[in-house]
Amino acid sequence: MFSKLPRLKLANLPTPLEQAPKLAEHLGLEKLLIKRDDLTGLAMGGNKARKLEFELAHVVAEGYDTIITVGGQQSNHARMTAAAARKLGMDVKLVLGGADFSELKGNLLLDTLFGAEIRYINGSDDDDDLETFQLAWRDELVAAGKKPYALPLGGSTPRGTMGYVLAMQELALQLDDDRVQIFLPVGSCGTLAGVVLGAAIFFPNADIYGISVSRTKENIISRTVELAKATARLMKQPETLAEKPFHVYDCYHEEYAKHIKIARDAADDCALLEGLIVDQIYTGKAMAGLFDLARKGVLKRDFPVIFLHTGGMPEIFAETLKYGDYPGCTKFLPEEVRSLRK
Repeated sequence: MFSKLPRLKLANLPTPLEQAPKLAEHLGLEKLLIKRDDLTGLAMGGNKARKLEFELAHVVAEGYDTIITVGGQQSNHARMTAAAARKLGMDVKLVLGGADFSELKGNLLLDTLFGAEIRYINGSDDDDDLETFQLAWRDELVAAGKKPYALPLGGSTPRGTMGYVLAMQELALQLDDDRVQIFLPVGSCGTLAGVVLGAAIFFPNADIYGISVSRTKENIISRTVELAKATARLMKQPETLAEKPFHVYDCYHEEYAKHIKIARDAADDCALLEGLIVDQIYTGKAMAGLFDLARKGVLKRDFPVIFLHTGGMPEIFAETLKYGDYPGCTKFLPEEVRSLRK
């Protein structure tokens, strides 16, 4: 089913599946497991490594010399694509959008370390704006004699989606039960499409919950099903596999690229109870959705919950916390310390 598809080795796989007993107790769940795709290893890790293994295998096979991709200011996909391009000896161009590019920090700082050439749209991260600018830049490079490949937002293509079909096979080998409830953040829909398609094959009894960080429920459902069907065709599998039902929770989609209190609270609970770090843009919102549905009694208490941790660590370092904002930090002067000497 998978062996004939070109693939590179970019990720450290399999990623761990870890129990989170304190969080489970906190939420009234029998068992909560974290699938640690934040530990894939490429440029601080994340889910995009699985997608890039398939997508960039195609890029290499076709002889492209430059990759152009798009994303928001703190795009994890852009950061990991830049790292992978350098690993493969390619030039990398990034079209980024957002409100403020005055400081290079978080993912944006890492983009500069990888030597990516960045063009940004100040004040807009609209998908159509990003793609328009990307394709214009591609044409410019072609005219200059380069062979650029325009990689879509999030690496969400049928080839990239294959990475998460295989992730479900990997997860099945780590579990002895297919009656699970899988939670993940959803942006460009490629990871969700792979999870849906992979679950149809390896977890027929699974319930899947996608927590939107940027799109409406209707948009996510249509994009996910379309992408899952295209991936099934690539795999030469029945398109009916893409019809496996899944749930979408879109309460936070209007807050993309923003830090919101409910995500911060969930991130704090993860850190304090399990020493687990989640960011506030993607995984923190997905965890907040899990918390909310667990507390409302929507979930099946006796079925294990799997939280797919998609990464996003560098985004945490795009935030700054002032000394006075943290009550656990107390300042002392040198003379005060010296007065303690005996």
